[in-house]
Amino acid sequence: MASSGTLVVEEHRLDRQLGLRDLVLTQILCVVGSSWVGVAAGLGRAQTVMWVAAMVLFYVPMAAAVIGLNRAMPMEGGLYAWAHRAFGNLGGFLTAWNLWVYGLAVTATILYALPTELAYLIGPTAAWLPENHLASVGIVTFFLALLTIAALRGLNIGKWIHNVGGIAMLTIFAVLILLPLWGLARHMPIHWAPLAYELPRRDLRSLALFGQMLFGAQCGLEYVAILAGESKSPEKTIGRSVWISSPIICAMFIFGTSSVLAFSTPGHIDFIAPIPQTLRIALGSTGIGNLFAIAAIALLQFRLIGAASYIFTGVTRLPMAVGWDDLLPEWFTRLHPTRRTPTNSILCTAGLVFLLVVMGGFGVHAQEAYQLLQGASLTHYEIAYLAMFAIPLVGAGAVRKELPPSLKWISLVGLGATLFSLLISAYPVVDVISPLAFAVKILGTTAVSNLVALGFYMVRRRKVSEVPSVALETSADIG
Repeated sequence: MASSGTLVVEEHRLDRQLGLRDLVLTQILCVVGSSWVGVAAGLGRAQTVMWVAAMVLFYVPMAAAVIGLNRAMPMEGGLYAWAHRAFGNLGGFLTAWNLWVYGLAVTATILYALPTELAYLIGPTAAWLPENHLASVGIVTFFLALLTIAALRGLNIGKWIHNVGGIAMLTIFAVLILLPLWGLARHMPIHWAPLAYELPRRDLRSLALFGQMLFGAQCGLEYVAILAGESKSPEKTIGRSVWISSPIICAMFIFGTSSVLAFSTPGHIDFIAPIPQTLRIALGSTGIGNLFAIAAIALLQFRLIGAASYIFTGVTRLPMAVGWDDLLPEWFTRLHPTRRTPTNSILCTAGLVFLLVVMGGFGVHAQEAYQLLQGASLTHYEIAYLAMFAIPLVGAGAVRKELPPSLKWISLVGLGATLFSLLISAYPVVDVISPLAFAVKILGTTAVSNLVALGFYMVRRRKVSEVPSVALETSADIG
């Protein structure tokens, strides 16, 4: 099947811009979100146990599935292409739809976090910024315009934005992990236990936090496969990027969370920007500490912009790949004649992300809007992951024959972990105006979204099936 993927790439002449270094930095950029150490810190000193459990139950199965499926099918479109071959047109389309909606929502989520991050960067005088919707939308619009321009220019520029973001993330986590040593040297009253062992409380909130750690914090290794057609030797380099980045990612999660807990108590953690909050507590808002905090938070902005650019790029490629299979109008597949980028898809995506940001903040506070956008994005991503883990289990026989036999049992574990995360995702982990309304918005949005996708698919297939008969009738009339 690798040859088929290669033929598709050659037919559409996509530029292979991404090497192993780019992919490793991109994996770190995509998987390690800055907010997840705050979510995990909400569990207190049970975070180490819960991180290890989450990695065994989800991260390892995810890594195995990505390596096995990409090796068999290194094709542009990634998970969509795998599901399309394993489950046919409808299964592939619904998988692509959920990936696409996830990408739109998570891009909006990342951009929505920028005003909060900038407030920490500026200091106490800018505390009003995240709750001022006009100012927040203005900031987001500016950065979205930059991402759109970069995407139109292509990965020859975009990959450097991603690389800088990955390097910034590595740097900021190195600072975060070493921050307790700074605190101890200055005799600050901190409680640092890098590998504390403690069982979590047995309540619904702990389960909800674990559900977010299980899936939301660790997902994303497969996303880079969307750009397989723009990667050098994707059947090898994407798998290698998983092997190299995985131990780094796991260490960042565990030790980064320990540092957040050293300076903050579980009930007073900012779930949008836990790292800037920790930096401000540790370094203060005056003197040399303030300068270090500003520099560190500035690096975090580069990470956020890089992550948003990367997810945005993947979102723009999905309609193109789906259009190649005639499941979307040809309009989405049109490439710029020299840059070879899907211009129409990029502009359409930018407009939808803007709408999500504006709509996500209506009538709620910043933390709730952030959780709402994040929750809606993850439920769609979880559905796509259910499809990924189902491929080795119930996919087409021809596909399953190309996969290692052990992947079937590993995928079963990943499928169970993803399903648990999906079921618990509607429970809010922050104070919200109405928990019931919050759950209805998330689950209702996911259900309505997939019904819309199913309706669109049926209409599209009907139109495509009518094309040959219409053409035949036209030819007869002409004759």
